[in-house]
Amino acid sequence: MSERGTTTPKLSFHAVDSAHWVDFERLFESRGAPKYCWCMVWRATPEEGKLTGNANRKAAMHQRVKDKVPVGLLAYADDEPVGWCSIAPRDTYRRLVKDTTSDDDGVWAITCFFVKRELRGQGVTKRMLAAALKHARAHGAKVVEAYPVDADSPSYRFMGFVPMFEQAKFHEIGREGTRRHVMRRKLRAAAKPGRHERGRTARAPTSTA
Repeated sequence: MSERGTTTPKLSFHAVDSAHWVDFERLFESRGAPKYCWCMVWRATPEEGKLTGNANRKAAMHQRVKDKVPVGLLAYADDEPVGWCSIAPRDTYRRLVKDTTSDDDGVWAITCFFVKRELRGQGVTKRMLAAALKHARAHGAKVVEAYPVDADSPSYRFMGFVPMFEQAKFHEIGREGTRRHVMRRKLRAAAKPGRHERGRTARAPTSTA
């Protein structure tokens, strides 16, 4: 999670869908990747939680992708998947905060970042956060919620660090447990297409940074 460097490689971003599953699989099975969880920690239903083993977690994530459930973004450098951000509607996760009364409508949540070791310290996580906000906004999110920790936290470091979210204009609204800060950023509604764009065939652009 360390972002020591200032030189950032050119990146592109793609949502994980069936067409990009093989890249997600390749990234998560690479050295040092979180293949022990397949980013199912915050997603598993009670029934799925009873299933142990990496293969079951991978299968559960794959099924969500096949069912077109949003799960997150991949970062690419030179067409190689190098990073991951779990960004999805909050109601696709199990409850992330103790507050059981707030409405999930329009709320998306960020729960995890992963960057391949050789690209750490080059600002990749910050670029993924910016791409995640853009992605959520384009898909109707009104608010993005995150649960980062302080830099000296011994756990939950995969959820990001507080200063990065502060720089991205997130504001703390509470705490969850002793380490996680609950932070939010409101998003402006995505701009509607201009008159000259109406009637064109919609095509999702490739996000680059």
